[in-house]
Amino acid sequence: MASFTLHGVSVSRGIAIGRAHLLTPAALDVKHYLIEEHQVEAEVARLQDAHTTVLKELQAIWSALPKDSPAELGAFIDVHALILSDPMISETPLDIIRTRHYNAEWALVTQIDELSTQFDEIGDTYLRERKADIQQVGERILKVLTGTASILPRPPSVSDDGNNTSANVIVVAHDISPADMLQFRDRAFSGFVTDLGGQNSHTAIVARSLDIPAAVGMFNASALIAQDDWVIIDGDAGVVIVDPGAQVLEQYRERQSRQARDRKKLGKLKKTPSITRDGTPITLLANIEFPDDCAAALEGGAHGVGLFRSEFLFMNRASAGNKLPTEEEQFESYRNAVLAMKGRPVTIRTLDTGADKPLDAAEQTALNPALGLRAIRFCLAEPQMFLAQLRAILRASAFGPIKLLIPMLAHAFEIDQTLAMIEQAKVQLTAANKRFDPAIKIGAMIEIPAAALTLPLFIRRMDFLSIGTNDLIQYTLAIDRVDHEVAHLYDPLHPAILYLLSSIIAIGAKAGVPVSVCGETAGDTKLTRLLLGMGLREFSMHPAQLLAVKQEILGSDLNLLAPQVKKIMRTMEPAAIAEMVQQLRTM
Repeated sequence: MASFTLHGVSVSRGIAIGRAHLLTPAALDVKHYLIEEHQVEAEVARLQDAHTTVLKELQAIWSALPKDSPAELGAFIDVHALILSDPMISETPLDIIRTRHYNAEWALVTQIDELSTQFDEIGDTYLRERKADIQQVGERILKVLTGTASILPRPPSVSDDGNNTSANVIVVAHDISPADMLQFRDRAFSGFVTDLGGQNSHTAIVARSLDIPAAVGMFNASALIAQDDWVIIDGDAGVVIVDPGAQVLEQYRERQSRQARDRKKLGKLKKTPSITRDGTPITLLANIEFPDDCAAALEGGAHGVGLFRSEFLFMNRASAGNKLPTEEEQFESYRNAVLAMKGRPVTIRTLDTGADKPLDAAEQTALNPALGLRAIRFCLAEPQMFLAQLRAILRASAFGPIKLLIPMLAHAFEIDQTLAMIEQAKVQLTAANKRFDPAIKIGAMIEIPAAALTLPLFIRRMDFLSIGTNDLIQYTLAIDRVDHEVAHLYDPLHPAILYLLSSIIAIGAKAGVPVSVCGETAGDTKLTRLLLGMGLREFSMHPAQLLAVKQEILGSDLNLLAPQVKKIMRTMEPAAIAEMVQQLRTM
């Protein structure tokens, strides 16, 4: 067989080499037939039993998690358990069986397909990819119904060339759930390739947490790769090489060994201060989604939390019978994060949801939701909900340093209305004799070009700024970064992006207002020295990326970087910019 290469989305660093193990979706084996009236309740019971079995499986996986596992793992299993118990999954397929007389598998697939279609209409990157979680839960139920629940490969024996270290399993699938990834972890599983997925899919997040090489969004990899094919995953480039030649295989084995040595060295940097060679201290912060993520942040040596995405508290709540968490629930979550960080600052972003991040997929109505009623626009339109969140955050500030971050601001009146509501929340807490930090710092997310180009409006009103590069790039270049038709145009090195980043950092520094970057750009080691040369002194990223970025910082000399970055800023040609950014890593 001739060697060939597939290109997808890079979501986790590293190289994996091994034999392909293909997972066949259970949905492909589903039979469609009608049942008789007297068979209905038996078919209903069969589906209910499958639900119960899957719930027990998830509980067993959760209970078996090692104590030192990344917090994301347990949280994602909890999310799948919530989805499993949601009436849209647990009750609606039963109604389909009773009313249409579909067999259990057909009824379940019908409902999963309907929900998937609803999620396809959601504009937000993160929520659109939550469709995969619903499909993965459905897949687990189908595997029980079809008797194909056992998907784990046996650990391979010595490979053909006698090299045990090369005999690891590369899982190839249309998609794979976090729970299944955990089951593979102890069975010589060294990487995975999926047709679906993107930077924000749960499988991608788990891959980064476990530091497993992965490449997703490969479209038809599961159809092109055969069982037991030799496969190389280049996680850094998002490339998969199938049936590589001997020379290519040897080159990647050498790179793999070199990376293993480098990662071992990284572990020694945990307690090393993040200071450049010229003596400039750099603040490294962690992005978290749940309070339990604080453990990984501390393990990575984070100086604090630069972004706590509070919308995770508002999602997957249909089974609880209500859409919004109470003020007390939010307070407990925020306080737990503050206490877990042991005196280090925690920056909490207010709810970033709305038309493009609906609390219910059925609420999706905007024609172009990315430009609709989202984030602060949504919060200002729902003042009671917003005040409850503000009160919860303020109350938690009595237990440790908290900074309040407002997303998607673009207008002066939005800033002023938000500040007025924060003051109103303070008055309400004072009247109720509730403690809070009256001097809490308030910051703005700079993620809309209009905000970046009118920064003095923000400088005069805010205590700090945080650049959300994911949305800033998306809005500036008019690109939906999860649309595969235009994903190749998503470019953090576009001259317009570099101009905006540089100007935001410079204006903030001149005014004495702290500026951080909390998007994916902050955790990309290829861009660390570029950002340092622009003047950035505060990075916030996924905890798994902290040490690699710190290594870049320790090897950087700002006296050498700054002049070179100025040259880059005067350059317009993409190829020249890419080459000059690469040269920064040799300085």
